[in-house]
Amino acid sequence: MRTYPVRRRRRFFTIALAGVLATASTVSAAEPIQPAPSAAEIQRQIKELQEQVDRLNRESREHEVAIDNQTRFPLAQWKDGFLINSADNRFKLKIGAYTQFDSRIFVDDSPALNTNQFVSRRARLDIQGTVFKYFDFRILPDFGGSSVQLYDAYLDVNYIPQAKLRFGKFKPPVGLERLQSATSLMFIERGLPTNLVPSRDNGVQLFGDLFDGTLGYQLGLFNGVPDNVNPTSTDLNDDKDFAGRVFASPFSTTDISALKGLGLGVAGTFGHQRGSTSSPDVPTYKSFGQATFFSFNGADTTNKRGAVTAFGDRSRITPQAQYYFGSFGALLEYVYESQAFARDAKRATLNNSAWQIGASYLITGELASYKGITPFHAFEPIEGHWGPGAWEVAARYGEINIDRDAFPVFADPTKSAHRANEFVFGTNWYLNKNVKFVLNYAQSEFTNGAKKGNRPNEHAIETRVQLAF
Repeated sequence: MRTYPVRRRRRFFTIALAGVLATASTVSAAEPIQPAPSAAEIQRQIKELQEQVDRLNRESREHEVAIDNQTRFPLAQWKDGFLINSADNRFKLKIGAYTQFDSRIFVDDSPALNTNQFVSRRARLDIQGTVFKYFDFRILPDFGGSSVQLYDAYLDVNYIPQAKLRFGKFKPPVGLERLQSATSLMFIERGLPTNLVPSRDNGVQLFGDLFDGTLGYQLGLFNGVPDNVNPTSTDLNDDKDFAGRVFASPFSTTDISALKGLGLGVAGTFGHQRGSTSSPDVPTYKSFGQATFFSFNGADTTNKRGAVTAFGDRSRITPQAQYYFGSFGALLEYVYESQAFARDAKRATLNNSAWQIGASYLITGELASYKGITPFHAFEPIEGHWGPGAWEVAARYGEINIDRDAFPVFADPTKSAHRANEFVFGTNWYLNKNVKFVLNYAQSEFTNGAKKGNRPNEHAIETRVQLAF
């Protein structure tokens, strides 16, 4: 429909009105036997035409305003979070969040190594968006602990989809389960291999997907942080870590349904780190129940010994795989780490390793996925929908081994375990796409770590109520 300027339309209807009057006069002159319209009739016709002109002007203006609003003003909607985007999609803002409220109960915990408790495990506000079409960002603060922590804050430049650039604080491309969102995990806690990979770091990364998405890669340069650490301060030395990862899904675009969900990859890091008395840059390792079962020795003023510090090369290598077929999902991960440490005049390169295998099955038939589960039928009894939601059962076994050369100079065998393994069994109930209930039982066993013999086994029963959108 063509829209004419208001001035042109007014001129058109003025001419039309004059034509009507002229026609009326001509008809009156040519056919005198018909009575001429009265002044009142002419006034009525003029009024009707004027009303038509006013109505057309009003409709035209409303149409112009509607088009102008579509161009200028954003569109708001709910799409797994609150989403606002401009009409041309060059600007977007999505606000999401997730909270995880946990309980931990330790059975047969006679030495009282752990505490039964309720805990707000995570409470995060997830802000994502796009500016000027080619710049994506994410800001992810966490309010779940005793203080606010920033987990992600980065900017992506995506002029070339196959070669994007990321700047800021984010997950280095190393651990398979670490890279998985905390809302999509099979279990309440990640497995033992996650102890040996970084949590977050500051840096820059080149990444993208190739060959129709069958091969993904990431290459990054980072400050370098101890294992499983989210840094809260700036880097204290000039040395940096290189990190890289390739992950292939070779059958994802084929018709071989049994292999579409197979993914294979390898990741690793290399760098040179040097700690100090104030910042030793050494990790601690935690069990499923979040109890510290290994730590490096600190300063010993009685025996005039200094604290253990990172002192030299650090490298990690981690082959990894995932497999999803129908309602079945599995994840396999191995991490080998080598790092140099120092304590006074003593030097040692310690080689630690960990691995895990986990599997799950959705007994209600939904599709298993690395990115989370969507129930076929939400559980909404108040609305009359008694669908079961999605029910998932899962199991995992994992181990971690600490280099024996760590003891006793770098770690105290009466306080730190040389080895740990865990068995975890779980049930997940997805009431809908956004709410999940989790029940886990985990048994962890240790070698050494006590004044006499082994650290007592840990028997943990944990629950979680999760809201995520």
